[in-house]
This record gives sequence, structure tokens and C-alpha cells, in this order.
Amino acid sequence: MDTAAIDRFEAGRGRLASLAYRLLGSAADAEDAVQDAFLRWQAADRDHIEVPEAWLTKVVTHLCLDRLRSAQARHERAAGDRLPEPLLEGDPMLGPAETVEQRESVSLAVLTLMERLSPVERAAYVLREAFAYPHAEIAGILDITESASQQHVHRARRRVAAERRGDPVDPATARKVVEEFLAAATSGRTERLVELLTADAIAVSDGAGLARRLLRYRTPERIASLVRAGFRPTAAKRRMAGGNPTMHLTLLNGSPAVVAVVEGRVVGAVAFEVAGGKVAYMCGVAAAHRLGRLNEAWRRYEPGAPIASAW
Repeated sequence: MDTAAIDRFEAGRGRLASLAYRLLGSAADAEDAVQDAFLRWQAADRDHIEVPEAWLTKVVTHLCLDRLRSAQARHERAAGDRLPEPLLEGDPMLGPAETVEQRESVSLAVLTLMERLSPVERAAYVLREAFAYPHAEIAGILDITESASQQHVHRARRRVAAERRGDPVDPATARKVVEEFLAAATSGRTERLVELLTADAIAVSDGAGLARRLLRYRTPERIASLVRAGFRPTAAKRRMAGGNPTMHLTLLNGSPAVVAVVEGRVVGAVAFEVAGGKVAYMCGVAAAHRLGRLNEAWRRYEPGAPIASAW
């Protein structure tokens, strides 16, 4: 393959990776899908490809659909076992973020909700919301009719909107709410935690990476109790984490988040969605295989002083 063909692929690699990440919720799987697309590009009769960007978009989308439809993925989606892989602010895989729709499409809250969509609904939703493809082009990418594309996007929007808890808020306001929430958690003020949660708040967690299924918690009282227990110091927690973690406030997937770090290693992360000055949604990830890319990025990151320590 000549240099021009390689350069053409590499020019679009970031966009393809961002598309694959939104479809799969996993940075590692997204990288594999893009690499598979490169191999197909390498083997293709490129003289007969009129629009390389469109061709590659279709190839990556279908490679992701194959993964979403695999037996293991179907089982995980049916059981609700999957949580998306969190990405640190500035990660190029987060892709376009000029519009509210683009930013929301990569939030951990929406990525988690998209696990409930069918593979085709998810693909149509991502292509429309994150990349602003017209329905005619989505139909060509997915090999469906334009009417079907419209229906898939409509259903996906409706299902995601029905479960959304957070609202678009300015970063400074969201950060202040999360700081107050963390202060209440570390000081043991359970009543204050309840006050800082919306009445319909939801928390999801992978159970510190040990649970076999995704854990979901509802009601402010139940969530506050869970959070307080999570911040209560114990020797077992220190052994599991490998030490006493420090808590850093940052952005993950565009949302305010707390990252727990032990000797430079990320051991857990919690992202927040805020509505009406309160926490409406929490997503906790601690499974090591979901923190790989975050750990790589953290080694190059220069966080500010920790806002708290725990355990």
C-alpha cells in the first residue's frame, strides 16, 4: 500500500476511533475495530472507492455491529453487565464536542443507556447525534431505508431521553455540586448527601470490579448509604486498593468526576451528572479492564492537588 493510501486512512483514524468508541463503549474494542478496518482498506481495490471516508465509516460501523451482535455481547447487554470505559478529558477518542448532542452522546450516562438499544438503533443514533449524518447517508451505511433510519433514531432518542437524569449545566456549577457531595461523603454526613441528590437519582456501579452484574441503586437514601459506606475507612479496602487512595476532581467523558489514585495508579472513578443543582446520576467504574486507557492517560496527566483522601 502506497504512502498516499496510508496517509488518507490515518487522516481519518481519529474520527473512526471516536465512532467505534461510541458504538462499543470500550476504547480497546474501538482500537481493534479501527485496526480491522485498516486491514480491509489495505486489501481493498481502492481505485474503485469513490469516497474513502464514506467507505471507511461503513466498514467500521459494520465491524462494530458484528461485535455488538456477538453471543457474548448479547448476553452482557441482556444482563445489563456492561459499563462504558471512562476517558480522561482531552482524549482524542472522545471526538467532536461542538454541540450539546455531541457532548451528550459520549457521556458515561448516555453510553450506559445506549446498552439498552438494539445494535442498529445505537448505530443510527450515534451517526445522527454525534456525527450529524443525514438519514439518507445513515440508510446507506446501515443498509436500511431512509424511513427506517428515521424510526431507529426516533426510538433511540425517546428511550435515552426517558432515562436521562442530568441536564446540561456549566462546568463550574457542576464542579461545585460534586465538591459539596464529596465533602459530605468524606465527612460522613449522610443527611447532607440525601439533600444533594435529586428525588429520582440513580447510581450504577460495577461493584468495585467484583460484581458479576451491573449494580443499580435508586432513591436518595439508598444511594447516600451506599456512598457513605464506600468512603468509610477499612483495612480490607486499603488492601484491595493497594494503599490509601487520594481523590482528584477532573472530567471524564465531559462530566465532572472523582478519580481515586494509589501511587499514581487509577483504582476507581465515579462520574456525575447534575440537574437543578443536585446530583442526578452517578456511574462508578473500578474493574481494571475498564481503566486501562484512563491509567495510560493519567500517567501523562498533571492533576491538581487532591481534594480528599479516603480509607
